[in-house]
Amino acid sequence: MILITTPGKVGSEAARLLVERGAPVRMLARDPAKASALRQVGVDVVEGDLDAPATIDAAMRDVTGVVLVSPAVVAQELNVIASAARAGVGTVVKITSKASADSPIARQRGQAEIEAGLIASGVGYTLLRNNFYMQNFLMLAPAIAATGAFGSSAGAGLVGFVDTRDVAAVAAEIAASPGPHIGKTYRLTGPELLSYADVAVVLAKLLDRPIVFSERTIEEDKQAMMSVGVPEPIAAMNAHAVSLIAEGDAAWLSEDVPAILGRPARTFARFAADHAAAFS
Repeated sequence: MILITTPGKVGSEAARLLVERGAPVRMLARDPAKASALRQVGVDVVEGDLDAPATIDAAMRDVTGVVLVSPAVVAQELNVIASAARAGVGTVVKITSKASADSPIARQRGQAEIEAGLIASGVGYTLLRNNFYMQNFLMLAPAIAATGAFGSSAGAGLVGFVDTRDVAAVAAEIAASPGPHIGKTYRLTGPELLSYADVAVVLAKLLDRPIVFSERTIEEDKQAMMSVGVPEPIAAMNAHAVSLIAEGDAAWLSEDVPAILGRPARTFARFAADHAAAFS
């Protein structure tokens, strides 16, 4: 049994892919009703709370591997790791991002603490270190559709954007056959470095109309995120992280996705075409 900790974009897609492979999958969900679609395709959806270790322990019964994907709250993910260690789970595939104990970004400091806890736990592990998700642009899609414009504090910085579907596919592949990947860290990106202005060009070509990118301040980024429902502390942290793109923080690529999956990583043009309705 493979346990996936939350039914978000990566977790839900990884669960679906694992079920297609015939693997038994359990999904931990605070509100199982919201994961009913997963239950319909054969996922064992169980109620649980990452702040409640007893519920994690219950979900961990008969589990041999875990895909640890969540908003990366340190105490919550350490609860999962501790439960996996108690249950004698063989491997944890940890979805992570840039991690640094001295980063100015709280999430990156938190990721570093979680990774250290996982490595120290004695449980076999694989770290999937992701660049910025292409799906983040779906938060900007309503504004792009309505105005033909979007902004960011990323400036002219380049990003190796990665599709969450590729992250999920890598997680599923490793969770299904963890042996060769234990103790390894993979860097997951798409196949190209793009600026936000480059993204505007891709969208303009897809939609056959002008799409304008403009630079904006960190505060403007934060307010834009809050306007689509992101809580203020998270919006402030995300806006700070985006602003570091202008300094080259995300200008890196890797061949790990095609190496693991045996196919190319999705391009941003492919992502945009698949979600054209959201931008139209």
